[in-house]
Amino acid sequence: MHSWSDTLRFAFQPVVNLTTGGVAALEILARPEAGDVLAEARRDPELDGRLAASAIRAAARRETLLPLHVNVFAATLADLGGLAALRDAVREAGRLPWEVTVDVVPPYTHVPRPALLEAVAVLRGEGFGICADGVGDGDVPLRLLVDLGPDLVKLDASLLARPAAVRAMRTLCDQVGALLSVEGVETETQCAAAVAAGAQLAQGELFAPPARLPTAEVYVPPLSPGVSAPASGPSVRQFLRPAALLPVTASAGEVRALLTGAPEVSGVLLVDGSGRPVRSVHRSRFLLSLSARYGHALYADRPAARLGDPPRTVGVDATAWEVLDVVAVGDRDRTSDDVAVVDRRGRCVGVVRLADLLRALAESRVEEAAGLNPLTRLPGSDAVTGEVDRWIADGRVFALSWLDVDHFKKVNDGAGFAAGDELIRSVGRVLQHTATGATRVGHIGGDDFLFLAEPEGLDPLAEAMLDTPWSADGLAVTLSLATVVCVPGSVTDHRQAAACLAPLKKAAKALGGASWVLGRAGAPGHEVRRGTDAVAAG
Repeated sequence: MHSWSDTLRFAFQPVVNLTTGGVAALEILARPEAGDVLAEARRDPELDGRLAASAIRAAARRETLLPLHVNVFAATLADLGGLAALRDAVREAGRLPWEVTVDVVPPYTHVPRPALLEAVAVLRGEGFGICADGVGDGDVPLRLLVDLGPDLVKLDASLLARPAAVRAMRTLCDQVGALLSVEGVETETQCAAAVAAGAQLAQGELFAPPARLPTAEVYVPPLSPGVSAPASGPSVRQFLRPAALLPVTASAGEVRALLTGAPEVSGVLLVDGSGRPVRSVHRSRFLLSLSARYGHALYADRPAARLGDPPRTVGVDATAWEVLDVVAVGDRDRTSDDVAVVDRRGRCVGVVRLADLLRALAESRVEEAAGLNPLTRLPGSDAVTGEVDRWIADGRVFALSWLDVDHFKKVNDGAGFAAGDELIRSVGRVLQHTATGATRVGHIGGDDFLFLAEPEGLDPLAEAMLDTPWSADGLAVTLSLATVVCVPGSVTDHRQAAACLAPLKKAAKALGGASWVLGRAGAPGHEVRRGTDAVAAG
């Protein structure tokens, strides 16, 4: 028998949600006081499995309600084909599998891929979360990362020096349905970089150092918004908070004990044996009922479900707007209730609070309003280029177009700036009115507009803009349009798409009258679709 258990202690480090500023989970870290048990565990899968089980028992002794992360070497999973010791420890601690995430730790070299994927599938089937740990500073192949389909990807903070890599990883995470976390964050500069690059979670000395006692008290610096949300709204995953769960058979006395011992908990979800929410117990309403005359005598030893309500639930892939729809159609007295977030099997993976959603959506609207052009009230280029990057990540074919007024300086000089402003407003109104479906329109500034569309939607837009007789205080003007069509793989981001568009704009401006030049990213030449020299060029 190894003596490691006599000298091993565990520390807890909060994993912080960068959207809400709350603690999303606790990572349990082994801290040997003598020897190098972690090096031994890397070579001994049985020992590594017992370490994970010991970590769960240590958390149980500290009576924390927060979700837990435990580290397990990839080779351990592949060798043991599962983690029987961990499962037993979770059950003995009264925890549910979906409250525990297994952080799969490198190295991955020489680890049998099929055995590792099979073990991960078993754990996921039982409800455990899966995290790919040490990405960016380890040896996990990208193909394996995709095949793992993790719920969370943890990047080393050293990768923040390469923000393009972090943004690319955020895109990959969005594709596989994972959240992105950065570990080892020590400074506010690193935290700001993590947010700007799109990380949703983080941990490190800045927020709270590893400690012997679990804590939900963390320092989070004021944060600016990071990667903009898609047009459909931010994902509910960004707002996920730990859920307080009890079996549906729990008594009112057990619920009361949980609530009085954890003042930060706003409600309790009563779940069935599979972790599916059955009843929702709201803190204030529950305690009010119990404190009423004869309330304790009537309810204390009876099922708490009697004082609960049907749970409000949304899927883990829902958006913030969908959560608001769920709240809006319900009883007004329940607007402060937590909304349960469930996975594809209906199991609770956390809750979201209406206040978090409203705060984030309000900030998003303020930021969006600040980015609107004061003349046309259209979004600036950032809104369109952000959507371009999302379309690229989704592998969609798209057309990016630049539209402007020919000889606009002469318009201002001849008709006056007021007439020029009215012309720009008119162009913006027609462009916005004509844009349908997924088309996004932006006003870059001056007389320059940018719009993103599907290629089949180009002709109606071009006709509306180029066939309209434009004038400024009686002075006739024409418009020029340049379009670049991008297929998957032809450009890597909006900057490359813009670079392909620049020479096309120059070619369109060289033509007489209303003009339209269309090119394809990565292909030579262009097609002149409108203009006095309307012949194939290049």
